[in-house]
Amino acid sequence: MRRLFGTNGIRGVVNKTLTPQFALKIAEAIGTFFNGKEILLGYDGRTSSPALAFAVASGLASTGCTVYLAGMAPTPTIQYAVKKHRFDGGVIITASHNPPEYNGIKVLGNDGVEISRRQEIEIEEIFFEEKQKRAEWNKIGEIRRLLGIIEEYIEAIKTHVNVEEIKKRSFRVVVDPGNGVGALAAPQLLRELGCKVFTINANIDGTFPSRPSEPKPENLSDLAAVVKAVNADFGVAYDGDADRAIFVDENGTIHWGDRTFALIEKEFLKQNPRETIVTPVSSSSLVKDIAEAYNGEVVWTKVGSVDVSHKMKEINAKLGGEENGGVFYGPHQPVRDGAMTTALILDILAKTGRKLSELLNELPKYFIEKNKVECPDELKEKVLEMLYEELKKENLKFDTTDGAKIWFTDSSILVRPSGTEPIFRLYAEAKTRERTLELIRQYKEKLSEILKRISR
Repeated sequence: MRRLFGTNGIRGVVNKTLTPQFALKIAEAIGTFFNGKEILLGYDGRTSSPALAFAVASGLASTGCTVYLAGMAPTPTIQYAVKKHRFDGGVIITASHNPPEYNGIKVLGNDGVEISRRQEIEIEEIFFEEKQKRAEWNKIGEIRRLLGIIEEYIEAIKTHVNVEEIKKRSFRVVVDPGNGVGALAAPQLLRELGCKVFTINANIDGTFPSRPSEPKPENLSDLAAVVKAVNADFGVAYDGDADRAIFVDENGTIHWGDRTFALIEKEFLKQNPRETIVTPVSSSSLVKDIAEAYNGEVVWTKVGSVDVSHKMKEINAKLGGEENGGVFYGPHQPVRDGAMTTALILDILAKTGRKLSELLNELPKYFIEKNKVECPDELKEKVLEMLYEELKKENLKFDTTDGAKIWFTDSSILVRPSGTEPIFRLYAEAKTRERTLELIRQYKEKLSEILKRISR
């Protein structure tokens, strides 16, 4: 079946694959799926977001849905508002960390979590089979406004941390929203937690002029420099819709999301032993190491925040995380939330009285390397089948939850087809950088050889 939804919603290049006409038509399918219910609609700071949002609002209203416009806000803010105000669902116009020419459409259930893969297929069937149900002229849905959701969201986060203890420390924090909508919530939250806040790249600009929207270590040198210059306790960078957070310690060292998630996991398991931690197969073995050391259990999922959220709901887990800086704190909401993650880090620093670098340096150390191999979408399944055959012949231990996660005594590598691009992604980790580079080289060659054999 043709697919519209990828790993995280529908994504496309604006006015090429993602046009206002498409947005209107898919919104009619979404509205038909919700059958005339109440839907919250919000968007990120991309230049195309308001136009696409109004097209989606029109499509939803045409099916009889009542649409509440939340305006521009971080993705987790909109997700929280859906749950708090008991809407039947939600739609967010965002392409998260993608380049500025992209945009996307996420669909939420009544708990603020993105709908399941099965429900995505239901919407796609309505779209492709043109089963949209348009309302009679006098039953078209109203379009209303909902104000104040950012303030409500900030107050909700504060209920999950020790506000007074954090305030006593008077933390100095540098915030880098990367010209995204994180600027609307995180600085205010931190000020209400008694922090001295410094901001860079905090003007919302959908062209992302200061740095790429994805907060990768190679994009955060300015943040690291400012952290040291102002003698901050740490810095934090968000992606375009502020559901992910990457941290810089007081020494200006940038840390992958695995490490800060593992720190949160460690402190969580100290207080909640025998709890289950949910994480994708792309995450570091560090997550497993911490769970084993502190009486926790790890449940692995496919790569994608939707899969983590739904597994957490299924097994009633309270904590999940991804290597890209996404942390899912169930007592607040089982979705990625950059501002909630920042508050949790502040809570840990306040409770322990220690520096971020000290806490992170105590964790087991792994070197991580990432790479990719180009592969046409129509060949991905065949390539994966042939890779499985080779791994079996070599008697290697591997997991097929999402692609192939190959385990060695001292290292591992994940080889998986991307859900959004015509590539295979490779994630290698080991105790030495040399070993990670060797794994990347070895499996890039293996994939290239398989592709050559298929093309003959």
